[in-house]
Amino acid sequence: MLKITNLHKTFNPGTVNAKHALNGLNLELREGDFVTVIGGNGAGKSTMLNAIAGVFSPDYGKIEIDGVDVTNIPEYKRAAYLGRVFQDPMKGTAADMEIAENLSIAARRGTKRRLVWGLPRKERESYKALLAELDLGLENRLSSKVGLLSGGQRQAVTLLMATIKEPKLLLLDEHTAALDPKTAAKVLQITEKIVKEHNLTTVMITHNMRDAIRYGNRLIMMHEGRIIVDVSGEEKEKLTVEQLLGLFSKASGDEFSSDRAILG
Repeated sequence: MLKITNLHKTFNPGTVNAKHALNGLNLELREGDFVTVIGGNGAGKSTMLNAIAGVFSPDYGKIEIDGVDVTNIPEYKRAAYLGRVFQDPMKGTAADMEIAENLSIAARRGTKRRLVWGLPRKERESYKALLAELDLGLENRLSSKVGLLSGGQRQAVTLLMATIKEPKLLLLDEHTAALDPKTAAKVLQITEKIVKEHNLTTVMITHNMRDAIRYGNRLIMMHEGRIIVDVSGEEKEKLTVEQLLGLFSKASGDEFSSDRAILG
């Protein structure tokens, strides 16, 4: 479903601020894979996600989604393949529009639009059913402005918007990092439920090693713009934070420096 081949990206090339963000990155995901991504600051995690999403073009290398070469396809066209949830709960939704209106926009992604008077009752009922599954009490707030929701509620709505059209690939960029621990845990439970129900191929960047181990069927660790650890299946299920740190040190010859990721 996703194939990245020898991807390179340098920011500010030829200057003292040059940063080699991706250094020959290679990654393949099968349909239905739920991959968690961990790494220290500057490891290339978000750069990889932005490259997949088409935020910038790589210096060289290739990105394929479901067999289609999207390397040079612009971001707005690549959106037809992708769903994305950002770290900032304020992104991904229109604050001054109702919950139902936000979901309606997401449901029409990639289709021709036409002017209609409000939302059909049947459509509103379908959104009510979707929101009820979140167990956040939002099914009775269809007419509420999204800007009035809490950060966790807003991220949950953004998740629905990102997956309502069942994208080829779901990108989660530390989507619980700005939430308190209890709310973050709830959003992760909702994430896991949606991903499993729709068998979505998913890449989830996280700052928390425990979450990286607990969720998904595969874990990769990045360092200096490349993947240095890749575990899945039974090996991942039995993995501990201490063992993961040992794998990192062995592969990189360095110590993992993010206390935030280790301590969660």
